[in-house]
Amino acid sequence: MSDENIKAMVMSAGVGSRLEPLTKFVPKPLVPIANRPVMDILFENLASIGVRDVICNTYYLADKIVERYRNNNLGINFNYIKEEILSGTAGGVKKCQFFFDNESPFLVLSADGLSNADLEKGLEIHRQSNAIATIGIKQIPLEEVSHFGVVVTDERGFISEFQEKPSLEEAKSNYINTGIYIFDYKIFDYIPENTFYDFAKNVFPKLLQEHAINTFIVDEYWSDIGTIEQYKQSTQDLFNGDCKFSHTPIVSTKEGSYIAEAAVIPDSVKFIGNSVIGEYSSIGENAVIENSIIWDNVVIASNVKISNCVIASNSVVRRNLSSQIIGANEVLVSESLKI
Repeated sequence: MSDENIKAMVMSAGVGSRLEPLTKFVPKPLVPIANRPVMDILFENLASIGVRDVICNTYYLADKIVERYRNNNLGINFNYIKEEILSGTAGGVKKCQFFFDNESPFLVLSADGLSNADLEKGLEIHRQSNAIATIGIKQIPLEEVSHFGVVVTDERGFISEFQEKPSLEEAKSNYINTGIYIFDYKIFDYIPENTFYDFAKNVFPKLLQEHAINTFIVDEYWSDIGTIEQYKQSTQDLFNGDCKFSHTPIVSTKEGSYIAEAAVIPDSVKFIGNSVIGEYSSIGENAVIENSIIWDNVVIASNVKISNCVIASNSVVRRNLSSQIIGANEVLVSESLKI
């Protein structure tokens, strides 16, 4: 990276309603992947390219985010604002305008983005283009375009059109907006103060009329953990080696593998597929854990089978579960014990 002091903003205000009940007590940026909050991984990636100064807009369960990162060991100077009412993706960035230098480009990232994107490459492409905005775009299978904001580019990589969640028939491209943005300070001219304002709906269409919007291609891993299915898939991607970040080593067993953080796991526990066990969790004798994500301080009773589940922190499970999402602080007893 050049000598510039590149700063970053991480959009952290979202409620994470599509991840409920997991996000009932945990804000989306703190949802763990392999026992690490997704925001830890994001901060680590920023620090690795020399970004030190980061600001977050917080809203939902803001105090938990502030508490975790106020004094962190991730190499990041953590700054934040608290939004009293949500102001949209662009509105949230506008509230952080004071933080940025008008001489240097800056990064804006989504807190739920899990990625190995080459941000230094993106910054270099942005500098050479003289554009006000450069968007990280990712090629996906055509059949998935209806779930994303699609980006249509010309032969130079500049955007000619946006399509918001087009049908398969209407889609003019299979490149999508990853929510990785590089902006010049001039972007703030396109965002009014104290107004609910969105990049996709409000800022980019107007910017496109007056200036070129550039892109850089994200060839590396990228996933948005915004839904339960994507969250589970991202965990599998880690085990498959598609996604890379530092984590506790993977332990291989006869029929599967797992990542565990200071958990009690007897030798008689059987692992099938890929699973994650959180800190201070306890698995009973002869339990079977198959393709599941178990958060911190969870108790799984002996002889119980857990298959394709996500179980949030501080829950107790005394019966078999299959394909269920269990929120925090739940107690699930066997059917025979129910009165």
